[in-house]
Amino acid sequence: MSSTIILSIFKLLLCIFIKTVIIVKVVCKFCYYLEENNMLATLVPVFNDKMLVSAYIVYARKNEIFKNPLLLGTASLDGAGNVAEFEVVQSAGLAVLSGDREVFVPVNSLAIYSDLKRQCLVPPKMTVLLLDSDVKPTEQNIIRLAELKKMGFQIAFREIPQTEFAAYQPIFKLSDILFLDAKSANMQAIRLFIRKYFPNIRILISNIDTEGAFDSLKKDGPSDLYQGEFFRVPKENSDTALSPLKANYIRLLNVVNKPDFDLTDAAKVIEQDAALVVSLLSIVNKMTLNSNISSVRQAAALLGQVELKKWINTAVTKALCSDKPSEIMRISMIRARFAETLASQFYLGMETEELFLLGMFSLIDIMLDTTMEDALTRITVSSNIRKALLDHDGPLYPALDFVIKYEAGNWPAVSREIILKSLDEDRIYTSYLDSLKWYRDIIGS
Repeated sequence: MSSTIILSIFKLLLCIFIKTVIIVKVVCKFCYYLEENNMLATLVPVFNDKMLVSAYIVYARKNEIFKNPLLLGTASLDGAGNVAEFEVVQSAGLAVLSGDREVFVPVNSLAIYSDLKRQCLVPPKMTVLLLDSDVKPTEQNIIRLAELKKMGFQIAFREIPQTEFAAYQPIFKLSDILFLDAKSANMQAIRLFIRKYFPNIRILISNIDTEGAFDSLKKDGPSDLYQGEFFRVPKENSDTALSPLKANYIRLLNVVNKPDFDLTDAAKVIEQDAALVVSLLSIVNKMTLNSNISSVRQAAALLGQVELKKWINTAVTKALCSDKPSEIMRISMIRARFAETLASQFYLGMETEELFLLGMFSLIDIMLDTTMEDALTRITVSSNIRKALLDHDGPLYPALDFVIKYEAGNWPAVSREIILKSLDEDRIYTSYLDSLKWYRDIIGS
């Protein structure tokens, strides 16, 4: 056998070997992505007409196509019957996730035929299956929805065009909640139609941008639920005077947020608010075996500068939000904890305290009914916090920007950040769940 033939056979075998290695690597990588958690999740509040939170919509993504191009093929259908949001509910628990309120879980036209009762580990009556126009009013789908209703699930529909209402009437008879877009030209007429012909359906008006629009919708006629950004739209001017109580809270913030603040000065301001005194003594006495702490100064000394500062910023934020929707407090506190726990991901491990304050004060303009610029003239914050909140710039801003994108469920932008900054996606998800738990522990419900 000539050397040329031997060389050709060797090259062929080498080529086959290289291709085999490549295929094995691709398969292994694909299996890795399927087994990896790769979960992203966030919550969107649903309000009643008193602007109290009635429920939360859970939005989750698992195995992002943007992050994992292997899922662009038919593999994207693998596990299509598995609802990622149910995994979130299972991981966090209803108490941590929603404070034992109802949760809306988006379900697609394929997943409604999966074993949803097995996936849902909370009482079905607390779960609203959120469907859209992909679920057509076919006989098969109507039968399946009737089965889900018998299991105890609630049914909600969104994005149903008015032109298809007649076809969807059999489905409306099985539905508990119907989403209506506040910006729809015929929204009021649609609302009256639903009230007349389907009186048992709760109406949820979504996409409400301003508090004025929310108030107008309530005047036009009663609805059951509301959703949108209306509860946290900042003021465009600063003509609102601070109440004496809020002025006292601001004074306390300014005392503790000075470098090397004096514990005695902080204690003097705390002593002027009975609610803060009771809260501080209660926390400190739970920490001590010999529960004889009876003065604010003793309690402050026992906590120390770092923990007292964190407690005051948290307690004062709660107090400043007392005349606001509770969701303002929840968002502020979760942003604070989430940003703090992500510090190392953004190479800001020495700035955890700053990141906590940045998240906590990210809605300070809404708490004080003024502009952000005016709010930051009233409280003492570092130049980096000021730059992040006013200029959307500086070393701390990338972490806050990521937290806000995550909160909004902007998964393409979040995935892009995870890739570009080599962030640990599993750690981000667990940090978010930790932030939810921390918040529930702080408020006690």
